[in-house]
Amino acid sequence: MKKVLVSNIDKSAYDDSFIVLSSLLDGLQTQEIAYTPWKDFPYKPDVRVAIAHSEDCIFLKYFVTENAIRAVNSQINSSVWEDSCVEFFIHFNDDKGYYNFEFNCIGTQLGGFGKTRSERDLLPVELVGAIQTESFISKVKVKEAVYWELSVAIPLKVFIHHPISSLSGQGGRVNFHKCGDKLPMPHFLAWNNIHSAEPNFHLPEFFGEVYFQ
Repeated sequence: MKKVLVSNIDKSAYDDSFIVLSSLLDGLQTQEIAYTPWKDFPYKPDVRVAIAHSEDCIFLKYFVTENAIRAVNSQINSSVWEDSCVEFFIHFNDDKGYYNFEFNCIGTQLGGFGKTRSERDLLPVELVGAIQTESFISKVKVKEAVYWELSVAIPLKVFIHHPISSLSGQGGRVNFHKCGDKLPMPHFLAWNNIHSAEPNFHLPEFFGEVYFQ
């Protein structure tokens, strides 16, 4: 099982500037999202993610190179997994419920909570809309590929089922994913490997460990 120790970024270091925050995340160690658990979907884009936190936010930055992108969904809680999509799943302590946060390459957000893939509710649109995103997309002509980055800030108020006042010292379980159900080459990648007969990210028994410094 993989483990990740999440660095604490003092708020004064970025002074509420998303540009400065994104630059800070560039300097952190990244986690590779490289497992392709299902043999029918062998395509593996190059995907890495950096994660950090402040007292009241979780920060993510994804770095993706893939052969094509799709960005159709633009409404909060729409079907972003059909586009070029990255995901962050987390549950705290021993709670059976976990959160899934999913983002396409233009930063459209989806958030949900529940115990399984079928037992889930979408989080309120106004809360999911509080998640800040910033994307950058560039064509890589030499490699005939597309490179994109996505920076994300998830405020603690989004975790409505967990009244957390501070992330420092908190532990839990997480997984990071990359997918694209309607891309020319559909794919399903995970940070911590998953063992199941068919593509399914909603298996918390395969989440890795996380600890917030």
